[in-house]
Amino acid sequence: MEGGEKAEGSRYKSAMALAARRPKPTQPSAGALLAWYDRHRRRLPWRALPGETADPYRVWLSEIMLQQTTVAAAGPYFLRFLQHFPDVVTLAEAPLEQVLRLWAGLGYYARARNLHACARVVAARGGVFPDTEEGLLGLPGIGPYTAAAIAAIAFNRKATVVDGNVERVVARLYALEDEMPRAKPKIRALAVPLTPDDRPGDFAQAIMDLGATICTPKKPACSLCPWNDPCAAHALGLEESFPRKAAKTEKPRRFGVAFLAVRADGAILLRKRGERGLLGSMTEIPGTEWGEKLARADALKAAPLTGDWLKLSGTVSHVFSHFALELQVFTARFSQETAEPEGCWWSLEADAEALPSVMRKVVELGRR
Repeated sequence: MEGGEKAEGSRYKSAMALAARRPKPTQPSAGALLAWYDRHRRRLPWRALPGETADPYRVWLSEIMLQQTTVAAAGPYFLRFLQHFPDVVTLAEAPLEQVLRLWAGLGYYARARNLHACARVVAARGGVFPDTEEGLLGLPGIGPYTAAAIAAIAFNRKATVVDGNVERVVARLYALEDEMPRAKPKIRALAVPLTPDDRPGDFAQAIMDLGATICTPKKPACSLCPWNDPCAAHALGLEESFPRKAAKTEKPRRFGVAFLAVRADGAILLRKRGERGLLGSMTEIPGTEWGEKLARADALKAAPLTGDWLKLSGTVSHVFSHFALELQVFTARFSQETAEPEGCWWSLEADAEALPSVMRKVVELGRR
């Protein structure tokens, strides 16, 4: 106990010493960051080349896909969408089911439904997006961050864009002690004066690139950073300590059963989920509701067909934004003449349908 108290006191003194010698932050130069960006900008499929005018449709499509998704994951989906929907009017005219099929695997499926709804609104405007934050905020699926990003990048409006990369850069620039996510309003307030009147769209992309490639969560390349001089965290040698993070809380767990019905020709039984809620309108393996407890006997009553259901060894685990899911999987085989109780039989070799990631895991478990 006594040793623990001494260690705690030592840490406290060290923290106070660091605070005493913390330098007063100076205002970073937008020009320095833009000069760095002109040399090192990332080549991304939705980004206009130097000297080109940004396409609002591409900017909007990419920003919706990049919500809660990495650049690497979004890239292939973006290119696939462009092949099927080269402009916003084509996207608006497509059936929602086609949009959801192409989105399958990208997650956060409300984004796909909002994407389609937004396309229809813009198509009704003649295919022209609003060019201000205020106008963009009136469109389905567009919140403050996305509106600022589109206004800045597509229309070069002076708008402050703050994503996770920007939050990290700003928290380190000012060695901000407030813990995330409580620090978000303060970070935004500090980011606003950084945005220049000249080239705000390039600046928005530059500061995001800086966070993605230089000011990374681990082992940031501070020697290559155009803002290392005014960075308070760098001056302290504590770059990786910022932004401060609150202790993580464990996500609640939910449980359920999935019934993998396999026909003699290898087709599996699928059904469509309801329009509202998680994975709305997506295709799924039939199963029980997902709840806090799982009663196996009651679960079997929910089987879509009467058959000899065999429980597979192992479970399917999947993490959503607000909870972790664990599915037991039962499988049974049926003859070619088996009727469709609810849903349809689908060949795994066909491309006419697509499944969300959690349902693909169910299929993979069945294959194993």
